[in-house]
Amino acid sequence: MTEQKEEIQNNKEGSRYEFDSRVRYSEIDHRGTLTLPALINYFQDCSTFHSELAGLGMDRLKQDKKAWVLSYWQVIINRYPGLGEAITTGTFATEFRGLFGNRNFYMKDGEGKRIACANSIWVFMDLEKGRPCRPAPEHIDPYGMNVPLDMPYEDRKILVPEDFEEKDAFPVRKYHIDTNEHVNNCQYVQMAMEMLPGDLSIRQVRVDYKKSAVLGDVIYPRIAMEQERIVIELCDGGKSPYAIIEIK
Repeated sequence: MTEQKEEIQNNKEGSRYEFDSRVRYSEIDHRGTLTLPALINYFQDCSTFHSELAGLGMDRLKQDKKAWVLSYWQVIINRYPGLGEAITTGTFATEFRGLFGNRNFYMKDGEGKRIACANSIWVFMDLEKGRPCRPAPEHIDPYGMNVPLDMPYEDRKILVPEDFEEKDAFPVRKYHIDTNEHVNNCQYVQMAMEMLPGDLSIRQVRVDYKKSAVLGDVIYPRIAMEQERIVIELCDGGKSPYAIIEIK
């Protein structure tokens, strides 16, 4: 058995969190490699673990009636690790400005080589008022700020095509919902992947989260196929998107 560890590494800039793991059978696809949703869940879990150890976890934010809500991310995959492979997942904050916070993620193999990375933008929410608010120093100081990863950053805005093909609508299910009573961030990517033709090897995904879907909502998906990318909108009945997903 491989020993698993987690730690916060503090430096003069800020804190960086890492945890070790192995790719599980429940996380692989028919190729025997980690699925994209599983990889995204590693990143999502990593930021949650970081906040918990920094004293800014779920219970603390619930007490303060606040939450960090994911607004956008760009995930780049160099390769998908295989079953049983040792991996290290890490994260750190790179910037806090106004209502927003930026966070980088990375996944390394057993030799320390980066196999995936991500940039993300989060908005700080006042849950009582139901709108964004500026985080207090106590909500950001424990993270500090680190130098951003060396990676190709794309623009925040996803260019939306004019023509889409409508797909069959489906309801939000109970397993889509997380502790915030909204559809979990990764579930939107999983929904979008169900729309893809064939057996694609995805090397980058960007997601622009517009609004939260909840249990009882109906998702109306539509897809646009272009030469170098696929864009999927997951919309409500009025064609207003819950999320826009770009896949390359």
